[in-house]
Amino acid sequence: MNIERFIEVRKALNLSQMELAEGICTQVTLSRFENNGQVPNLKILIKLCNRLNLPLGELFPKVGVKYTEATEKMNKAEFFLITSEYDQASDLLQSIAVSEIEENSLALRFHYLNGFIMIAQQVPVTDVLFTFDQILLSDKDDVEIYRLLAYTGIGMVYSREKKLEKAEFYFSKVLEKIYAYPINTMEDVWRVLNIVFQSGTFFAQIDEIELSNALLSYAVSICSDNHVTYYLARAAIQLAKNAIIQEKPQQEVLELIHDARAYSKINKNTIALKELEQLESEILSGNLVKE
Repeated sequence: MNIERFIEVRKALNLSQMELAEGICTQVTLSRFENNGQVPNLKILIKLCNRLNLPLGELFPKVGVKYTEATEKMNKAEFFLITSEYDQASDLLQSIAVSEIEENSLALRFHYLNGFIMIAQQVPVTDVLFTFDQILLSDKDDVEIYRLLAYTGIGMVYSREKKLEKAEFYFSKVLEKIYAYPINTMEDVWRVLNIVFQSGTFFAQIDEIELSNALLSYAVSICSDNHVTYYLARAAIQLAKNAIIQEKPQQEVLELIHDARAYSKINKNTIALKELEQLESEILSGNLVKE
């Protein structure tokens, strides 16, 4: 309760405690409220506020408003993360005062989003790892999905730094649990997709193509079951790249690219469309796959 606001208004009206309390409660009751935080019963508090012409709502913390605004910004930031629009996501997160977020799940969500965006923006590895440590060191409930996201992010940053053995250690920890993780909400869908897609991409990088294809196919299945398309394009792109590595027939690769282009057009994902255009050009002009 914002007792400081109550005192501020009383003093601005040049009312003593005795004057304000007269006919409503004892001066001792008011003093205990202002000095010791002992809130009087609601009827008395309403009468005191009415005498001050102070809306009672101003005394209560606007937790719901603050969290609603923070949640809305994180929703948008998570969408931008999915569509690879990292600068927009970063701008939204920077407008959130994370030190003021007391709800554990929101703070964990902030750190997860921030960590992934930092990876995309080439932030130094130590800063990224510190961000994910905020999740891994949490002893609160409901942390499992964020812990898996943190492992994924750490694997990604080690992969970026070409420390593939360390990266594989963290991605392997993810594989132990991600297939069994329950998908109950759309938030679960997006986060599991993020984990599965990034894992599939990493295992392609270390030439574990069969494992990569299995993970990417799982991502496609999740998208199909839950009627979402954003990761369909990204999974199809990586499946096409895997097919190139496996020297699949050119037509098979082109079909994957055409599927990915269709998904990208639906989602207006210009970044993916540019990547696909480049990939198709290289295939058609460079004989990257067998005919």
